[in-house]
Amino acid sequence: MTETAVYAAGGVVWRVVDDKLRVLLIHRTKYRDVTLPKGKVDPGEMLAETAAREIHEETGIRVSLGVPVGVSRYHLPSKRTKIVHYWAAEATDAAIRASEFVPNREIAALEWVTPKKAMARLSYPVDVEIVENFVRIVEEGVLRTFPIIVLRHAKAVERGGWQGEDAERPLSPRGKKQATSIVGPLASFGARKLISSPATRCVRTITPLSEVLRRKVHTTQLIGQDAWEDGTSDPRRIVGERVRARKPAVLCSHGPVLPDIMNEIALATGTLRGSYLGSASALEPAAFSVVHLSTDNPGSGIVAIETHAPKV
Repeated sequence: MTETAVYAAGGVVWRVVDDKLRVLLIHRTKYRDVTLPKGKVDPGEMLAETAAREIHEETGIRVSLGVPVGVSRYHLPSKRTKIVHYWAAEATDAAIRASEFVPNREIAALEWVTPKKAMARLSYPVDVEIVENFVRIVEEGVLRTFPIIVLRHAKAVERGGWQGEDAERPLSPRGKKQATSIVGPLASFGARKLISSPATRCVRTITPLSEVLRRKVHTTQLIGQDAWEDGTSDPRRIVGERVRARKPAVLCSHGPVLPDIMNEIALATGTLRGSYLGSASALEPAAFSVVHLSTDNPGSGIVAIETHAPKV
């Protein structure tokens, strides 16, 4: 991120009503315009966390983020550039029923319309471009997705300064902060199933998320570094289970194991392998790659991959 830019995030919130696709527009009170839900990044936030938070604050609807649908850039009156990242986000019936939205000083009204009507009603061309990107995803038949999130453990104490077994190395003070900082972003993608290498540094990385979600961490040596080093790891089995389940999952593992995990996701989904897999698996501590797969047909290939790194 550059200091001269203002960063924000939001989404194209969608639902299906009577077999017809609808997207959500917001009518803003102050600006008297029609736009997509979005807002500026709060200090310490990662973009995905911002998107989910802003969608909820502006519409009352809690969502899990789906595939990314583009980035808009435009100049503010202050001459600074505003950069807004968008994701597709399904509004479930339960989330809509739970919404407590009422017109307020910021948002005068919410409106569900077809994508075609949305492009006619939106006040700004940059928003229209985002909806156009969204429509392309719809036309490709890959709107409904689930994520497999590949997470590298947070910063651990250095191996040279640790007297015990390598698998028992704890997180460093910075690593503990990283583990806390990624809870919001991981939850934003609807993380539910939590799977980790049994190494302490991996388990401790995912523990803050498990506490917030109130979900158990399932440990397995199949994605552990010790098993990887002695040739007994088996990420294929874990990946295969997650692809068949078609549910959001986090796999927390080690730098050397991540390329194998990513490679197995490609193989399990019939995706052509390429250099992008290397980029998505070359993660710094506590960074993660979100691999979006089609819920209806996971074998049709990876829909999108995005990588996020902590600010700590």
